[in-house]
Amino acid sequence: MSIQEETSKRRTFAIISHPDAGKTTLTETLLLFGNLIRSAGTVKGKKSGKFATSDWMEIEKQRGISVTSSVMNFPYKGLQVNILDTPGHEDFSEDTYRTLTAVDSVVMIIDATKGIEAQTKKLFKVCRMRGIPIFTFINKLDREGREPFDLLEEIEELLDIETYPMNWPVGMGKRFQGIFDRDGNQFVHYSGNEQETFIPYDELKKPEYEELVSSDEFKTAQDEVALLDEAGDQFSIDQVLKGEQTPVFFGSALAPFGVQTFFDTFISMAPPPAPRKTTEGVVQPGNPDFSGFIFKIQANMNPQHRDRVAFLRVCSGKFERGISVKLARTGKTINLSQSQQFVASSRDNIEEAYAGDIIGIYDPNVYRIGDTLLEGKELFEYDELPQFPPEQYKRVTAKNVMKSKQFKKGIEQLVQEGAIQLFKKYKTESYILGAVGELQFDVFKYRMQNEYNSEVLLEPIGERVPRWLNEEKVNTALFDERNMLVQDREGNNVVLFKNDFALRWFQDNHPDVELIDLYEVNKYDQT
Repeated sequence: MSIQEETSKRRTFAIISHPDAGKTTLTETLLLFGNLIRSAGTVKGKKSGKFATSDWMEIEKQRGISVTSSVMNFPYKGLQVNILDTPGHEDFSEDTYRTLTAVDSVVMIIDATKGIEAQTKKLFKVCRMRGIPIFTFINKLDREGREPFDLLEEIEELLDIETYPMNWPVGMGKRFQGIFDRDGNQFVHYSGNEQETFIPYDELKKPEYEELVSSDEFKTAQDEVALLDEAGDQFSIDQVLKGEQTPVFFGSALAPFGVQTFFDTFISMAPPPAPRKTTEGVVQPGNPDFSGFIFKIQANMNPQHRDRVAFLRVCSGKFERGISVKLARTGKTINLSQSQQFVASSRDNIEEAYAGDIIGIYDPNVYRIGDTLLEGKELFEYDELPQFPPEQYKRVTAKNVMKSKQFKKGIEQLVQEGAIQLFKKYKTESYILGAVGELQFDVFKYRMQNEYNSEVLLEPIGERVPRWLNEEKVNTALFDERNMLVQDREGNNVVLFKNDFALRWFQDNHPDVELIDLYEVNKYDQT
């Protein structure tokens, strides 16, 4: 089979939502369809000892939340599916934003009882800026929730995107009876026992369905579907692929109900890998030369071997185990002899991959997030991945000075994953960590102790306003604890201002010192 044919079979998408909207539960249900698991782990089922497959870190199992993006690959109906399950908690938004650079479409989950929540709105905006097609799954119809028309209106008003309901619910909560599948011209009956009965519209006239069709909920939903057919927006796959219209599906991931119908429709509409921008122009996925970029690095996926895995999105050509590639940043040639595909932390060796696939490659401590790997004579780099200035800062020290080796190794490896940023006090060995939110520090402290056997002490220095210095020579006399001078791990000089007032005072008194705000130069800052 040709590279183009293999590429056309790939469907690579992320699942995004606010915490607790049902993202990981939906992922588990999709894995059931792919025959990768026999039963879905209950996200909060700590007493039963069952945990979500995609929540593979020990701390995720303890807290019942996702704290890192995970990847799952499986074949489905002649296609090769790559699902990226992302953390919903805002403290892990950096991981999610970078993951969104590696996908071709997105499934957005909305809780039917709560509607659009803060993190959903932020993630949606990132998708819109990247022009990623967005498919919406409104979850938890088996609970009492908001009226469907209200939810559609909220999506259109808050997210500024046209909606098209692919199905329509009959009742909700205890009165939930199923959905009208507008795309498949059938009614999908929900009986509450995980069984779905698919009834073509013309068969609803049969006597055995008389009680169903005569119910108030059914009649109301039937009238609403007629209204949608008469006055609703027209479906346009072109608008969907441009990110201007979102197909909306109603269902319940936990039941599960409506998920099969959703997934089959989604997979038939979702786009295959698209061309990607580089420093030397656009690269087509069918280009015979292999290329890809690293969007995530994860330490200790196998704690017994203390390994580091770089997650690579294949963008063009064919990857083969043992392939020699160049690291565009350095020009160095590297042999990719250790390569894997994932179901969360479970890994299988992979011999080949094509554009759209997500693979793991062994990282001998040479890769960085955003690195481009490629075949061929021409060197280029894929678009730079977003960086985010931290919002909270803490001094970090080893509790036991005798374990400084483990302490330094742990910091070095965890910082390379990109979630925590490391700074050093100017010309000292004092370490400062920066993160988007408090939960990141909790995860860091937990992993340092459990993965590197190094207990750490974290001393808050409060929220700080970071500005990078565009100066070759720095006048250190201008800085103190209020305007703290530090260096990031690339050796760039950074000032951590106590607050906005301190920043403005400094700018007024030292107008010749050029300060760079990463939010202003980062096109993802509108989130």
